[in-house]
Amino acid sequence: MSAMPTKPVLNKRRAARFAAVQALYQADAGDLAIDRVVAEFQAHRLAEIFEPLELDEPSPAVDGKWFAILAGGAWDARERLDPAIESCLASGWTLARCGFLLRACLRAGAFELAERTDVPVRVVLNEYVELAHLFFSGDEPAFINAVLDRLAPTLRPERSPVT
Repeated sequence: MSAMPTKPVLNKRRAARFAAVQALYQADAGDLAIDRVVAEFQAHRLAEIFEPLELDEPSPAVDGKWFAILAGGAWDARERLDPAIESCLASGWTLARCGFLLRACLRAGAFELAERTDVPVRVVLNEYVELAHLFFSGDEPAFINAVLDRLAPTLRPERSPVT
């Protein structure tokens, strides 16, 4: 008998990451300006971002500033970071093949690795693996972990992937 998976602990920063991934998805899928998507989320969606998950506990507040930094930063850095992400994919894989949601997770994680050196590498990897469990039910969390782990030494050469 296998153990039931536990729901990840949700705090303000994880909530911001969760919302940022959704905003990146929406901007990419709808070919929308990220500032428009961020404004829509801030005005209408952040307060109920976890409603579809039917949590057993009250939804945490979202760190709105962190959300805007991640969503806007990851979107603006995609042309620079996408080739680095793609270089860490298995042979024959492209970011386009990953699909919108997986691509959004990888872009957000890559942005944090590249630009938010105040967040330890191990925290970035853990956060996006935990988020992947909220979005996916298959092997995607392991895929995200593997790609971000391969990417970390490239984006933070001065640090090992586990620091």
